[in-house]
Amino acid sequence: MDATLAEKFALFLVLLGSLSIHEWAHAWTADKLGDPTPRAMGRITLNPIAHIDLLGTIIIPLTMILLAPGFAILGWGKPVIIDPRNFKKPIRDDILTSLAGPASNLLLALGAAIIFGAWVGITHDGVMAEKIVKIGFNIIFLNALLCVFNLIPIPPLDGSHVLRHLVKMSDLTFIQFAQWGSLILIILINLDPFQELLRNMVLGASAPFGAVMEMVAGIFTRGR
Repeated sequence: MDATLAEKFALFLVLLGSLSIHEWAHAWTADKLGDPTPRAMGRITLNPIAHIDLLGTIIIPLTMILLAPGFAILGWGKPVIIDPRNFKKPIRDDILTSLAGPASNLLLALGAAIIFGAWVGITHDGVMAEKIVKIGFNIIFLNALLCVFNLIPIPPLDGSHVLRHLVKMSDLTFIQFAQWGSLILIILINLDPFQELLRNMVLGASAPFGAVMEMVAGIFTRGR
């Protein structure tokens, strides 16, 4: 069943909030590990304005909202600029900073599973419970998507920094790679095999959180 335009824009607002927390997590982690650059650039904030990337946060998500029949939506925020020279252990701390964003999305998925599971458990209306489950799973799925998508090893996504250190890529090579990153991503997300692979990986990542939501719902159902 096709989603309504209102439902899609509601999901876009969830995306905007999730991306803001994702980028804040990068900035906060870098700051805690000794790099003041994100703080100096005003990135340690949950204000979405500080984290908006025109292509990844606005153009691609809104295009998918207007053209896709279902709840298909993805995106990314403005990359957080860091200076690894400020880290005590540059390689380790750069990887930790890169993984902080995807980790924040997993925590958001877990939070949604617990909150919406409890909500379902205390709801007496079966129709309302179905709507709550749908909203909860959409939030879980979206954050699982952001986690998995951002771990793709292509700039400007977080996985590219992990790949860079694993293969010991030079700064010049990484910069040249990054120049083509957005174009590569646009091509990939329009290829059916990539979409199917991404969907299966996201469903796999979502499954444990769906189980948590069901478990929490059961606990609250028995307790009422």
